[in-house]
Formats: sequence, C-alpha cells, structure tokens
Amino acid sequence: MAPIFKKTRIAPTPSGYLHLGNVFSFALTAALAEKYNAQILLRIDDMDRERTNKLYVQDIFDTLNFLEIPWHEGPKDMETYEHEYSQVHRETLYSHALGQLRDEGHLFACTCSRASVLRQNADMAYPGTCRNSHISLDAANVSWRINTENAGELELKSLDGSKTSARLPAILHDFIVRKKDGLPAYQLTSVIDDLHFGIDLVVRGEDLVPSSLAQHFLASALGQPSFNEITFYHHPLIMGPAGDKLSKSAGDTSVHYLRKDHKTPADIFAMTAAMLGLKGNPTSWQELIALTNLAI
Repeated sequence: MAPIFKKTRIAPTPSGYLHLGNVFSFALTAALAEKYNAQILLRIDDMDRERTNKLYVQDIFDTLNFLEIPWHEGPKDMETYEHEYSQVHRETLYSHALGQLRDEGHLFACTCSRASVLRQNADMAYPGTCRNSHISLDAANVSWRINTENAGELELKSLDGSKTSARLPAILHDFIVRKKDGLPAYQLTSVIDDLHFGIDLVVRGEDLVPSSLAQHFLASALGQPSFNEITFYHHPLIMGPAGDKLSKSAGDTSVHYLRKDHKTPADIFAMTAAMLGLKGNPTSWQELIALTNLAI
C-alpha cells in the first residue's frame, strides 16, 4: 500500500545564495509532493538573526519562481514573510518548549565556547564539560544544552514505511537548544515548526541524518510521539570538485550567479544533472528527478 502524506516542506536558511544542491533538494521535494499528492510548505529558517540577510530571503523567492518549483503554503513574497511567516512570530512556541524542557530537568547550562570544544575534540563533539557543573540556567552568557546521556536507540521512518535504528552521533551529544544570545537553536525550532505546521514528510540531505536523530530525541523529551510518525527521506548530496559538499559561499554554483550569467532554468537543471553524474539534459525539475532513478 502506497504511503499517504499531507504536507512536506522546503526550509532554506537565508545565510547565502541558494546553490545547485538546493535546486536538487527542492526539485526532489516537489517530485515527492506531486507523486503523493502532498502540499508543500515554504518555511524560511531565519532564527539566526546575525546570519539572516534580506538579500538571501529574496533570493529564495526569486530562485523558486525562476525554476517554477511550486509551494502551496507559506510566504509568497517578502512582505508576507516578514509580517506572517518569519520564525520571530513563533518565538512564543519555542519559549514554551524551552520552559517545558527546563521544568522537567532535561537541560543544563554551559559556558563552553566553540573554540574550547574544538580544542578538546577536532570533530566538535561536546565532551560533557559542564553537564555536572550545576551552573544556573539563569546565569549570563550560557547556552542551554539538553542532557543526552540516556539517549538510547532512535528510530527513523523511511519512505517505504520501514524504520531504521541508530544512536545519536557524538557530534550531537548534549546538543544546544538555546544559544548564548538567548535565542532558540536550530534543532528546537525545526522540531517545533514541523509539529506546528503538521509536516509528515521531511526531505533533506544525507548529511543531516544526525540532525534527524537529534530531533527525534528532542521530540521524545517534549512528549511529542507524533513526531515518530514523520517520514524522513535523506537524499544524496551534490559534491564539489574537491569532493566536499556545496557551500552557499561557492558563487559559481549559486543560482543568483548563474542567472546574472544569463543561464536559463533549463541550463541550471542540466548543470545540476551533470554534477549528479547523470546523462541527459533535463529542462525542468520533473525531468531532472526522472533522470535520477531514485526510489520515490
């Protein structure tokens, strides 16, 4: 029996111009939504106010419209984004979740900087330095971490309905849920937003499997079992010439740069296919995904 999905999402972070890796992910999301008759929410993850730039927000609308990648819910332009859909309008939801985690004893305060963690572990895995230090959560200049000492096996539901079990990777042990600036961190806002908007299919790169596991752990701590029923589709990444994943700072693969270079949507889909190692010249997102032979 084919799965039934109500809503998936496209959820870019406006910290740089969108690149060909984003194009592939968005096209795959659109293809899955079309196949399963699901709605697409556009959610702009802008809680990191220092990195959010209006130019990059506008680039999201420009890129999706230019490539004719559809969405059914969420902002259609800068005005509705700012007045209705920015994450700042959901801060009460995030604060409530943080308060619940605090009241139920899931959190501890941490004074460690990224540099101090890096000095101890090159992979940025947090060594638990402040877990038992009993630093007040109300102290100045502290982040809030969730205690993952007792995290067991976590299950992710796949597109075919099966579930795979894995443990939280070291890089996300005791992950941060509130940053030192007092703002909620990505893992928390993503969980709350997915629950708030009724998302039941998440499409993201395979590099974000650790985040999916962390978000399952967090949802469990929040007493939200419905999160366990979300299906996760982790797709392969487009890699750069050096074998690393594309970055929003890589101008020559950004749609913004390519549009200024007078590339057409067909050019961009063909370039995306070439970077995926596919043979063919797709002229639309539908044709691009058809070339991949991915099991969707």
